[in-house]
Amino acid sequence: MINISEVLETNKMIEQENLDVRTITMGISLLDCADKSLDVTCEKIYSKITSLARNLVSTGEEISREFAIPIVNKRISITPISLVGSACCKIPADYVQIAKTLDKAAKEVGVNFLGGYSAIVSKGMTKSDELLIRSIPQALAETERICSSINVGSTKTGINMDAVRLMGEIIKQTAEYTKEQDSLGCAKLVVLCNAPDDNPFMAGAFHGVSEADAIINVGVSGPGVVKYALEQMDKDGLANFETLSETIKKTAFKITRVGQLVAQEASKRLGIPFGIIDLSLAPTPAIGDSVADILQCMGVERAGAPGTTACLAMLNDQVKKGGVMASSYVGGLSGAFIPVSEDQGMIDSVVAGALTIEKLEAMTCVCSVGLDMIAIPGDTTAATISGIIADESAIGMVNQKTTAVRIIPVIGKKVGDTVEFGGLLGYAPIMPVNTFGCERFVNRGGRIPAPIHSFKN
Repeated sequence: MINISEVLETNKMIEQENLDVRTITMGISLLDCADKSLDVTCEKIYSKITSLARNLVSTGEEISREFAIPIVNKRISITPISLVGSACCKIPADYVQIAKTLDKAAKEVGVNFLGGYSAIVSKGMTKSDELLIRSIPQALAETERICSSINVGSTKTGINMDAVRLMGEIIKQTAEYTKEQDSLGCAKLVVLCNAPDDNPFMAGAFHGVSEADAIINVGVSGPGVVKYALEQMDKDGLANFETLSETIKKTAFKITRVGQLVAQEASKRLGIPFGIIDLSLAPTPAIGDSVADILQCMGVERAGAPGTTACLAMLNDQVKKGGVMASSYVGGLSGAFIPVSEDQGMIDSVVAGALTIEKLEAMTCVCSVGLDMIAIPGDTTAATISGIIADESAIGMVNQKTTAVRIIPVIGKKVGDTVEFGGLLGYAPIMPVNTFGCERFVNRGGRIPAPIHSFKN
């Protein structure tokens, strides 16, 4: 039973420590919308989304008011569109028409993002997959709320290097198509390895084919809450690692319980089954709402200093341990995010010279997702971007975890410049990239085989 002290504690976390529910995401299957006619497909897509999600935003706002819990975003994830459009899309422009339909539906129901303009190509690309991928630059340039993700590898299948090479080119094209907005389109495009079917966070959210017709997934957050707990822990002297880990774990439990409450209420009121809680620590540009600040509370001077990877490994593990005790249905990504532009502490560490792309890559071995919201010089080559994607995919493939690359080559910007994306996307310093080439490696073609431990049958 919840007692008054727990209520007061939760109120304090919300009012003073930036606790929020980052997103309620409704997953919707669009498999039954597929038709040989493009116009009919678009009509079915629009009708299904606006029907199922018509009360999503208002329900989220009602729950937020009644329980005094901030719910920052209401979003939709859909079946990877390359599956839905395979029968009716003959050229990339056909997929752009679907993207515009999705954008129109997202605006109609009032969600801030819709994810699932996606393809799963970890072992190979169908013609439909390739058409969708080639449509991405135009689709993201001509829509406002669409997010795109491409899964290029998995522990079970290896890494599709043809897709990796193509995605380097697509990211560059997307940057060019949206250069008037500082290449903002790339902030809505992510390349994944081992993508989960139930991730509620953008830009990598899509509704997996193993899911029900519609589902409610909730992503919680709360770096500020963990930071405050660690500050209190050390008030009377430097705590040992056992106390440190217990403090993180107990705090993650409390954060996840808030998300569980919101998820159950949203599911009940919308009449749609509850899927999962994603208990990721997702930072914002707000002061004090930073994963980097947590790492500094744990004892490193700046994120990126020696010891950072060990701190992050411990943080990620204890967050998961606390979360799985709070909910029977933890899923998605669930851990600590380290997006540069969305985390003021990360930005400060880059500016101070403590944090490089190479150190961030090492950190992704032990945390959720990967190289996230990193702005790089606009003249970075497509092959170099493909090499970065391959490196990050290899980390995910070998370690049986989700990794991703959301990197933004900002046209016209160079190292030392900054770029402003606005809102939750924040701002970012342009980070230097290793300029030695990898073209011969990237252009070999084919697939990097799966690791030996993938064979478990």
